[in-house]
Amino acid sequence: MNKIIGLSIPFAPRNNFSVEEVRPGYVRAKIRLKGNKNHFGSLYAGAYFLVAEIPGGVLTLFDLGPSYTPILKEMTLQFLQPANSDVTVEFTLDPETVAAILADADETGRAKFSLEGKLVDEEGNHVATSIAHYRVRKKGFKAEA
Repeated sequence: MNKIIGLSIPFAPRNNFSVEEVRPGYVRAKIRLKGNKNHFGSLYAGAYFLVAEIPGGVLTLFDLGPSYTPILKEMTLQFLQPANSDVTVEFTLDPETVAAILADADETGRAKFSLEGKLVDEEGNHVATSIAHYRVRKKGFKAEA
């Protein structure tokens, strides 16, 4: 998975991003502090965004398949405390949500959904919360006339 991400988004591995686990309905990713420090020595704000954004696309592609393209429309990050270590985030999509996304995309060519992530440092401290709003487009969709 990380090799595919690196080929698609070379910025990700250059900044020490990695997917740690992916399975139906679940993804966990990590960003390393090394190489991503800010002027205070804690994790740079852009690194939080990177670790919170890419897993949503991975999860969507894994659960919906290659016929659907995820597009990030909006993301907010609430910073709670500085991270002085690597940071991980987990996202889940339950089967009912996946079914609803697929049904909507199959009927209209697109669907909306949101993911909320709890970013934690190596000590388990909740350092930030992300909320991402996605659109999914079905490839080749043609509306019936």
